[in-house]
Amino acid sequence: MAPHTSSMKLHAVCMPFPAQSHIGAMLNLTKLLHHRGLCITFVNTEFNHRRLFEAGGPSFLDDLPTGFQFVAIPDGLPPSQTNATQNLASLCESAWHLMGASFCALIGDLNERADSVLGFPPVSCIVADGTMTFSVDTASEKYGIPVVNLYTIPASATIAGWYFPKLKEKGLMPPNDCLDTTIDWIPGMKNMRVRDMPTLGGTMDPNDVILNFCAEVLPRFGSTSAQNRLWQSTG
Repeated sequence: MAPHTSSMKLHAVCMPFPAQSHIGAMLNLTKLLHHRGLCITFVNTEFNHRRLFEAGGPSFLDDLPTGFQFVAIPDGLPPSQTNATQNLASLCESAWHLMGASFCALIGDLNERADSVLGFPPVSCIVADGTMTFSVDTASEKYGIPVVNLYTIPASATIAGWYFPKLKEKGLMPPNDCLDTTIDWIPGMKNMRVRDMPTLGGTMDPNDVILNFCAEVLPRFGSTSAQNRLWQSTG
């Protein structure tokens, strides 16, 4: 890959799910995109932005390469201990219902300030964690900006997750005494039983926030406006 030059013309806004492993995966991708000549705006929640400062020190942002910036948006959640991991169910609720308006406002602000700060052009595309579609789609539609999804979970777990609603329809959630019931209606997945489905937080309770978030967001994975998806193998 050719190194980046000062004449950057494309601007990717990158939005990870606000958890450490997802942020790390997105950061690795943004480094490659920047190396190929794209301007990068990396979006963290205010909570994770503060943690980034604590880890990198007060001069952290001063050492960033040209054409790469970190910005923060609120997650809409109550204040949390700085060094504590945020509750996963609360993060799902935030990504589902709370962060879309803030992200949309950010895109508008970036476009208004285009070329006036460090030469960043208007936003060309949004690179989003696949679980952040509810947070980025409003901005994509409003400003006509294509979205590319990055998947940080295994493809098998993603495919299985698409069929959570059907598990509910068939009365297999919660599984109770049907853990060994055969699942032969998921294309591409053989010899599956209910017990083999991902539990997403250790439960298959149909009222669980995390499970319902995944049941809602996973079917949206294939609907990105850019018709392009990036997969990261997690083993």
